[in-house]
Amino acid sequence: MNVSLEVSEYIAVVRLNKPPVNALDRATRQRLIDVFDEVSERADIRVAILTGTGKYFCSGADLKDRPDPEKPGDFLGHNRLTRETGNAIRECAKPVIAAVNGPALGAGFGLMAACDIFLASEDASFAMPEINVGLAGGVSMLRTMFGRSFTRRMFFTGMRVPAAELYRRGVLDEVLPPDELLPAALRLAQEMASKSPLALAYAKQAANMMDLMPQRDGYRFEQNITMALSKTDDAKEARQAFLEKRQPVYKGR
Repeated sequence: MNVSLEVSEYIAVVRLNKPPVNALDRATRQRLIDVFDEVSERADIRVAILTGTGKYFCSGADLKDRPDPEKPGDFLGHNRLTRETGNAIRECAKPVIAAVNGPALGAGFGLMAACDIFLASEDASFAMPEINVGLAGGVSMLRTMFGRSFTRRMFFTGMRVPAAELYRRGVLDEVLPPDELLPAALRLAQEMASKSPLALAYAKQAANMMDLMPQRDGYRFEQNITMALSKTDDAKEARQAFLEKRQPVYKGR
């Protein structure tokens, strides 16, 4: 299967598995959408990790599966599927950690950008190379990560940037040796999964909304969430466990 899903101890590991470079064709995009929709609804999943199999995270769009400009509606359908691939990750009800194991190019870079937390291997590199094949796309994503000049430099040249440079610029949270990447992602996922599942899901919703709302409105939105959470059994359990100096046992209600 071109995208696999493994679940253990409230953590889902989603792997791109389309040799040799995990390129995104329509079937792979649809599978990603289906997988992250499943992750959103499964009570036995609290956190997801997105990674790749082999030496690549994702090389981007599969150029062998381009839409046919002579077929009415084909481009619009392709573009809709492309948008929804990222949206399924961005709007996933659970936090998603990107564990970028190799090059993340074009739409592959976009997959990482749709996640919540970015970890990468020292082998990883990043680019928006559409300009190199006569196309243009991705500046809306780049501008969320970089300043005006560097965004345009990457966009206009297709330059490939190593993980160390993205770490220096504050984009990546951690850069690790290849064999330490997934263990580090799993440790972070385990820490997050130990929290109240209700609070974690609301935290993801709040973080997404803060990208869209003015600070004053956003803070009020968060306060409303806190009021709602304070009345849940999980919140009461968290407070009681803190007072009793023990690990909380959450029931998701």
